[in-house]
Amino acid sequence: MDDTGAMMIRHAEPEDLPSVGTLLRGGSLDSVEKALTDPDRVVLVATSADGEVVGWAKTHRWCDDDPPAPAGHYLGGVTVAEDWRRRGIGTALTLRRMAWVRERANVAWCVVNARNTASLALHRALGFVEAARGPRFHTTTFDGGLGILLRAGDADRYADAVTTSRAADQPSAARPSPTGPSRPEVGTGP
Repeated sequence: MDDTGAMMIRHAEPEDLPSVGTLLRGGSLDSVEKALTDPDRVVLVATSADGEVVGWAKTHRWCDDDPPAPAGHYLGGVTVAEDWRRRGIGTALTLRRMAWVRERANVAWCVVNARNTASLALHRALGFVEAARGPRFHTTTFDGGLGILLRAGDADRYADAVTTSRAADQPSAARPSPTGPSRPEVGTGP
């Protein structure tokens, strides 16, 4: 890799599946493969300057309400390779997914394990607010038994986050840490 360490966010392709598989925590590669061909979902990858997949993220669309979780577009899992964490890649992937959802709906939803403080902080910083707590939302359950349903905050903050996501379309300076990860991974799943 060159000294700039440029990183790019793009739509995932079938040939990215083996790389996504190495980053997958829980879930199945089959579900990611199905999401690639579903027009109601998006799968994104973050790549290093040399094309290595260093992160990935997806969305879900639930067609039916499952109170208290409504039907709608949800941000799904996001995973960043250990050596690339805490470089803004999780935020860039989240902003891009928010922009994708915003083109389709007025509200973006997310469910997060109540113990995942890094993910909660990330989403709150991007304008998400707590809508409910529970042991399960749609098909997602949580280690420790409690999850939090988040909703994109007020329309202005959501629009600001989506506008900011345009920066994710540009290569950014993101380099792996020479000493490895400094903090836990940011994720949106259980």
